[in-house]
Amino acid sequence: MTLRDIARLLHAEVVGDDGLEIRRVAKIEEAGEGDITFVANPKYARFLASTRASAVIVGKGLVAPADAATVPALVRVADPYASFLFVLQAFNPPQPPLPPGIHPTAVIDPSAQLGRDVRVGAHVVMGARCKVGDGSMIAHNVVLGSDVEIGAGSLLYPSVAVREGCRIGARVIIQPGAIIGSDGFGFAPLPDGSYNKIPQLGIVVIEDDVEIGANCTIDRATMGETRIGKGTKLDNLIQVAHNVVIGEHTVIAAQTGISGSTKIGSHCMVGGQVGFTGHIEIADGTRIGAQSGVHRSVTEKNTTIFGYPAIPQRQALRMMGTLPQLPDLLASVRELKGEIEQLKKES
Repeated sequence: MTLRDIARLLHAEVVGDDGLEIRRVAKIEEAGEGDITFVANPKYARFLASTRASAVIVGKGLVAPADAATVPALVRVADPYASFLFVLQAFNPPQPPLPPGIHPTAVIDPSAQLGRDVRVGAHVVMGARCKVGDGSMIAHNVVLGSDVEIGAGSLLYPSVAVREGCRIGARVIIQPGAIIGSDGFGFAPLPDGSYNKIPQLGIVVIEDDVEIGANCTIDRATMGETRIGKGTKLDNLIQVAHNVVIGEHTVIAAQTGISGSTKIGSHCMVGGQVGFTGHIEIADGTRIGAQSGVHRSVTEKNTTIFGYPAIPQRQALRMMGTLPQLPDLLASVRELKGEIEQLKKES
């Protein structure tokens, strides 16, 4: 593919030889002749002087270093990162994880309904009355309980389990090992100190265009629904407890744990290893720093919180800034205490 072809795909301006043959997409520090790479942040413009790439995708306003002896051909676009991803996909088109058809080892209940062009891998099990939409792919060792519904164009990777009654929308991606609809953690204490299991009678609803990371667990509701909103993205190893509701287009990083009946708004951003207590509400647009402990509701939209317990970010950073000073402060207090005691003795 020539640089001219790439520029046409991106609706971009080329500064340099647009007839260059581009063979590969590479990171800027590893790129060589025939490669194309990108610079999204202007502070990395210095790499333009040292990269061996034939072409670099850059922002329209990026300026090459003045002392650069040579600069590769520049492809100027409005959004370098998005354009780079587009070129990356053009050079590496995704391959379907499954061949067409249904593997002969799949066990599918006669009452299940499969749409057009559904692909089913080896050792898949589908229970009674399952419905799988057109063009969906159910990879090896997936288990779908009875009455499960999968929307059109969804992809369930190997060893996913979706328990009975749960509903998954269109174009949903569920990575390997995720468990959808496991029992919520509900136990009632008895007078003798033992625990009685509370029946978990609800379901999980995952709306369209959601992605669920590997080994996530999303518990079914005690009654009603645990719900993941449209376009939300969950990283790996996330625990979503019973009756949790997550709004639309929220992103949550790995190892976050969300306790039961918590409601997280739309367009929120949650860092890794955040813990939420139960029965709280998080306003739309909230940003939560990694390893925060969220112990109460956030009612104001578009705020940033951080810390354990989580508080407004500026306040948390000021508090953290004082921690290194505590040993000196303690020494000063002890010294002042000694001086006071001495003055008392002399008076």
